[in-house]
Parts: sequence; structure tokens; C-alpha cells
Amino acid sequence: MYTSDKLLLIRSKMEIQGIQACIIPYGDQHLSEYPAEHWKTRDWISNFTGSAGTLVITAHEAGLWTDSRYFLQAENQLDTSCVQLFKEGMPDVPEYAEWLTHVLEPGDKVGINGVLFSVSQVRKLVKTLRDHRIQSDLKFTLAEECWDTRPPIPEDSVFEHDDKFCGQTRAAKLEAIRKYMRKQKISHYIVSMLDEVAWVLNLRGTDVPYNPVFHSFLIIEHDQVRFFIDPHKLTAGIARKLDADNIKVSLYDDFYQHVQDITSEARFLIDPDRTNYTIFATMSQAAQKIEERSIVSILKARKTNKEIENFRTTLINDGVAMVQFLKWLEDHVGSGSITELSAAKQLKSFRAKLPGFSGESFSTISGYKGHGAIVHYSVNRESDITLQPEGLFLIDSGGQYPGGTTDITRTVALGDFPEQAAVDYTLVLQGHIALATAIFPNGTRGVHLDPLARKAMWKFGINYGHGTGHGIGYFLNVHEGPQSIRPQDNGVELEPGMITSNEPGIYRTGEYGIRIENLILCKEKIETEFGLFMEFETLSLCPIDTKMVKKELLSSDETEWLNSYHKMVYDKLAPMLDEEHKTWLKNKTTAI
Repeated sequence: MYTSDKLLLIRSKMEIQGIQACIIPYGDQHLSEYPAEHWKTRDWISNFTGSAGTLVITAHEAGLWTDSRYFLQAENQLDTSCVQLFKEGMPDVPEYAEWLTHVLEPGDKVGINGVLFSVSQVRKLVKTLRDHRIQSDLKFTLAEECWDTRPPIPEDSVFEHDDKFCGQTRAAKLEAIRKYMRKQKISHYIVSMLDEVAWVLNLRGTDVPYNPVFHSFLIIEHDQVRFFIDPHKLTAGIARKLDADNIKVSLYDDFYQHVQDITSEARFLIDPDRTNYTIFATMSQAAQKIEERSIVSILKARKTNKEIENFRTTLINDGVAMVQFLKWLEDHVGSGSITELSAAKQLKSFRAKLPGFSGESFSTISGYKGHGAIVHYSVNRESDITLQPEGLFLIDSGGQYPGGTTDITRTVALGDFPEQAAVDYTLVLQGHIALATAIFPNGTRGVHLDPLARKAMWKFGINYGHGTGHGIGYFLNVHEGPQSIRPQDNGVELEPGMITSNEPGIYRTGEYGIRIENLILCKEKIETEFGLFMEFETLSLCPIDTKMVKKELLSSDETEWLNSYHKMVYDKLAPMLDEEHKTWLKNKTTAI
């Protein structure tokens, strides 16, 4: 079926049910960034596959709202004859809720599936619509019902995250959660984010590509935990261990009924940004609902000393794969046989030989020349192009290992490159160094540090549309909160133990993209009479291409940082390499 046919089918059913518009987001009932195929209704209808974007359908129009990371991808994937692209953040582009208030009439009704939206999202949407006397149907499932080839929810088995890698036992994590619950007089804490469930239970799965998680819910009480999962996903050994920790297994599909049956005297803790609306609506109206940031998200973000130690080892191993790849790329790019797809495949093959490799942490962004300017470029057979010994190549990739999740970006010159690219590359490097070397007082939030990464390029009237840093999971999701480094303030302070990416970039449409990304660890620096101050430790180990660096633009401190970083890269990776790769790395890390 074409997009136009699918829209016609949905509209016919909307008309029967008295729905004048519907909103279809990207995500699942766990509000996952990367959902399983079962939940990709928006993709099925619109053909757009980006990990951020919302489809809105009315009786006569349809629009797809997405951010700057996906503008070019959306233009390529959408059938613009029947779906209009709305570029979020651009001048005069309304939010989809505002747009609906202009195209609908008072008394019209908008349908959404409440399991796919957070409590916060529904409240904001309903208020906007109600202010214009537009009604809301929060149990709209027609779009999913129209998808007759919808894949089932995965049924893969769950496995244990080995104790030698876990920072804490399952019992210790539950006690930390319950300690907070006792303090706040909470009787029931619902955990619905898949990575949070996996973290609490020290279990992992393969239900979702790139994320080692599994479909389930948790309800934590003071004397027991209820674990909602299809039981056949658990081995007998895991089931026995869960039972020993007083974790009772129930059917995944019974979760909402159980929530509904919880006494009205309960005192719930929910995170309105990380809990779907239907969960909230299913709770007894008489029950107390305490709304705070997820306890698990905070605990999970503060990596333990053991987790940090394992992360360092993991990033040494991952750095070895990156060195092997970059040398291979340099040796073979002139052959005319390397494409974006084959380059990504080759990098994966190097990682696959590393201890504990469990797969990629996301789909590798392998962008040559103009494709590098598509921030979340997803190469496929149709878009795949051959790399030539000229221009810029951007490779953003990562791996999943029991000792940590990795995410690294390098941009390399494959041969001759434009003069402007050298300037842009140096500006990106300056931004990267500014963040890596930041020293800041305790209580600082990511929004305060974000300008450091942009200051050098702002002087030239240059900027980028994505955030500068995201939290990263420990053998979990490559993007995790609650911390971030971006222009938008989320109110979360950077704390010791948090690992975040550092990835400024510059993108020139149709020409090239430049991004340099490492992972950085927040740690205590010094305490004075003025308080406690923090710093970052750069964890990622991989040479930064110096061919495009305009040294005259760098300060002496910036040059010193680059040379010091490269010395660290060589010292830590060289013992893991054969003589051929060691010689190559020595050359790439020579001081400038």
C-alpha cells in the first residue's frame, strides 16, 4: 500500500468514529527512543523512519513534524504529495497542537493512543485543544488496527548481566529505591521505561535493536516487586533468583489490570515525563500520586566506581577497533571498492572480535561528503555511495559490551578538501576542547556548559541544531537521561559519575558534515572556600584527524590539550596493537 492508500483507509475509519484528526508519534508504551517494529505505526503509514517525529492526520491534510537532525531524511522519505513536512524550530513553523487549533473547528475531536504519550505530553496537548473547544479521545487505536501486517511484540529470552560487571546487586538497587520511597512515604513505584527495568533487575534482552532491553513493567512495593513480563522469556534459573529476591512474575498483558486493582489508599510515585498517560489514567482516582523525576534514572546515571573502571577498559578495547578501522580505511579508500555501507560493515567486523561484543549501540552513521551533513543519516542500498580519495567522511558508531556502551564520532579527510572545511573542522575541535577542559561549580546544569562548545563557531555566525551531549547507558541505551548538555534547560545538575557525550558539529548541506565525539566523565576537581568544583575526564580513545586542523586558529592551551590527548591515546592503545598498527597510531598521534 502507498502512503496515500493508508491515509485513505485511516480517514475512512476516523469518519465513522467521529474523529476529525489523529496524532501518531514514534515510540511504544514504554516511551522508548528506539521501539521494536511492532510499535512503528508512524513509519508504516508515512515511510519516515527517523527516531524523532510525529505524524498528524486530518480529514484532508497530513503533516510530519521533526527536528533539524531529520530535515533532509524526511524530505527524501516522505511522499510530499500527501504528507507535508513541518520543520520544528524554524521560523513560522507552528507546533502540531497549535496547527490543529487552526485547521479544526470548535467541537471537533482529536484522537491519540494514550499509551504512546507521556502524562506531561497529554496534559499540554489537551489544554491547548481545550482552550479552543476541541475535544480529545485518549483511547484512539484505529491507526494500529489498520496495520494488518503489524509484527508481533518480540519474544526473545532475557539474560543476566554478569555480577562481575554490575556495579550493584539487584537487592542493593531495590534497597536504595525503597529507602527513597520510605522517605517520601511512597507505597507503589511504577517503572515502565525498559532500560530502567533492565538496570534494576540486572537483566538484559534483545527485544529492541541496539538496546539490550526487553518488554516489561515493574511495580516496586516495600515488601515485594511485581515484574510484568511474558514468563517464557525467563529461564528457570533466572526465575528462581528473582523469586529469592521476592520478585513476583506476572503476565505482561496483565499490567494495566493490576494497576487498576491497586487500592485507592495507595501513594504512587510516577515520573510524568517517563510514564505513559494510560498508566496514570488507570490508577484509582482517589489514590495519591506523587510526581517526581524517576528515582531509577538518577541512580542509573551516577555510575559506580566499578562501572567506571569497566567503562575505561571497554573504551580501550573499542579504541582498538577504531584504530584498526581508520587504518583500513586509509589503506583501501583509493581502491574504489569502499562504500558507506561496506565501511560501516567493516567497522562492525572489527568490533565483533572484541571481548564481550554484543552488537552495535545504534545504526552506524556512515556519511561521505554531502551525506555527512545529514545529522542522523541512515545509509541504505539506495543511498549508498562509493568513497573516493577526496573530501570528508563522517563515521558515528558505537558498540554494546557488558562493561559499557560506546558512542564515538570521527570525521576524516580522505584526500583533498575545501579550505572552508579546514576552518569548520578547527572550530568544531575548539568547541570540543572547550567542553572537555571545562571546570565548573557543583550544581551546574548542561544548559550552562553548552555555549562553551559553540562559542568558537558563533564568532563566525555558525551553529548546529542538535544538543552537544547526552548521557550514555552502561550496557544499556546509547542515549539516556536525565542529564544532557544542550540549549534547552531540563533542570538536571551534572554530578560525579555521570558519563556524557561531547559532540559539537558543523553541517553544510550538500557538501559535508563535521562532528568530533568523545565520552566524558564528570568528576570532582577541587573544593575551596568557594565550594566544590567539577571537571571532565575524557574516556574515549581514538586519534583525531589533524590534517584539517588550522593550527594558527588554536590557542597554546588548545594545542597542548590535543597533543596531551593524543599521547594518552597512544600510551593506552599501543600495548593492544601489533607493530603495524602501532606505527600507524604513532604517526597519527604525533604532536602538532
